[in-house]
Amino acid sequence: MITEKRRAEMVKEISGVNPLKCMKCGKCSATCPSFNEMDIKPHQFVSYVQNENIEALVNSKSLWKCLSCFACVERCPRDVKPGKLIDAARQLVLRERGKEYLSPDEIPELLDPELPQQLLVSAFRRYRR
Repeated sequence: MITEKRRAEMVKEISGVNPLKCMKCGKCSATCPSFNEMDIKPHQFVSYVQNENIEALVNSKSLWKCLSCFACVERCPRDVKPGKLIDAARQLVLRERGKEYLSPDEIPELLDPELPQQLLVSAFRRYRR
């Protein structure tokens, strides 16, 4: 079983982000278009990673409500990139569940002309690693 400390380290490693740079200004959350849908807001997400409370993040609906639009990344004055932390936590969940990653060749088969463009961009960001 992986410890919470190791899971937090993995989120930091996958994202390439240092959550300790966060000054809790809340600009990331103020910019977030999914703010009202989230139980853990982007600025709080950073705190959860700092405090190594990854289990709560993994079980929150915020993890999947994030649009991956990266508005929070653009708005952050300290370059903390909360959206990348959220995306890294998603990656951690998928890895722990043992899901296989999509290859770029498989994506065109899954495309639906009715899909919002944001979803496609999010999928490319997530699965290109």
